[in-house]
Amino acid sequence: MPNWTNILNEISQAQLEKNFQQAQSPLDQIRRKYLSEFAKFRGRNVIAYYSGWLQRSSAEVGTSINDDDKNAFMSVINGMDRKRGLDLLLHTPGGGMSATESLIDYLHKMFNGDIEAFIPQIAMSAGTMIACSCRQIYMGKQSSIGPIDPQFGGIPAYGVIKEFDDALAAIKKDPASIPLWQTIIGKYHPTFIGECRNAIMIANEIVEKYLGEVMFSGEKNAKKKIDRIINSLNEHNLENKAHDRHISVEKAEEIGLKIERFENDQKLQDAVLSVHHCYMHTFANSLAIKIVENGAGIAVISSARAKG
Repeated sequence: MPNWTNILNEISQAQLEKNFQQAQSPLDQIRRKYLSEFAKFRGRNVIAYYSGWLQRSSAEVGTSINDDDKNAFMSVINGMDRKRGLDLLLHTPGGGMSATESLIDYLHKMFNGDIEAFIPQIAMSAGTMIACSCRQIYMGKQSSIGPIDPQFGGIPAYGVIKEFDDALAAIKKDPASIPLWQTIIGKYHPTFIGECRNAIMIANEIVEKYLGEVMFSGEKNAKKKIDRIINSLNEHNLENKAHDRHISVEKAEEIGLKIERFENDQKLQDAVLSVHHCYMHTFANSLAIKIVENGAGIAVISSARAKG
C-alpha cells in the first residue's frame, strides 16, 4: 500500500491530469478512493471524522467537536444499512462535553452499539471519550489518546479545582495570604468551581456508562476494570499531569482498554494509514478544517474563510 509520499505524488499526478470540468477535486478523488477501499476491506459502514486542527491555529473556530457535527453525521449515515455496524475513524482534539455526549448517544442509537473506533494518529479529550464508547479501539505505535478531563475555554477543570483547594489550604495555614489568593481565585466567576466539578462528574459518567454497556458488557469484574480506566484517564491522575498528555497504545492496553493493534494485521494497517495520509494532505492543501465522510463518498466539509 502507498505511503505518505506515494499518496502526495498520486494527488499531484491527478491534479496535472484533471479535467477542469470535473466537479471533484483531486484531493477529494484520491481520499474517497482510499476510504472506499477501506470500507470494502472491512465489509462494514465507515465514517471518517477528521479535524484539521494540527494544520490550523488552535483558536480556529470549528475544528473541535460541536453540536453542528451531528448534522454532518446525519447526512452521511442517511441510507446506510445500519445492521452492518460502523467503523469510526477518529482524528480530533476533542471539544464540547454536551455535544460529545449527544453525538455518542445518537451514534449508538443508529448502530445499536456496534461501533469500533480507529485512531490512526490522535483522538484527544472528548475524542477519547468517543473511542471509549466503542466495542474496541484500534491503535498503532503512532497512535495516541488523551485525558478525558473537561476544559473551559482552554482552562482544565481539574486545574481550577486544584488551585482552589490549594488556596483553601494555604489560607488555613496562613490567613495573611488571603489578599494574594483573592487575586488568583478572583478571576473565576462565583459558580465556576461548581461548574468544573459538575463537568468532571459528567465526563466520568459518560465514559462509565458506555464502557459498562458496550466495551465490557456482561463481563466479570467490569466495574473494577472501568474504575481503573476512568481513574487513569482523569487529569488529576499524577501520571497524566496535563490535559494534552499523549497516552500511547501501550499505556491504553495497560490501563485495561480493549485495544487491537494495527501492526497485527499489515493489510489493515496499510489501509488505515493510506486513508489517514489522504486527510492530512487535504488539510495541508485546502481550506478544509473538518471532514465527516463515509465510504460511499458522501461528505460534509467545513472550511475556513480565505484570508485577505
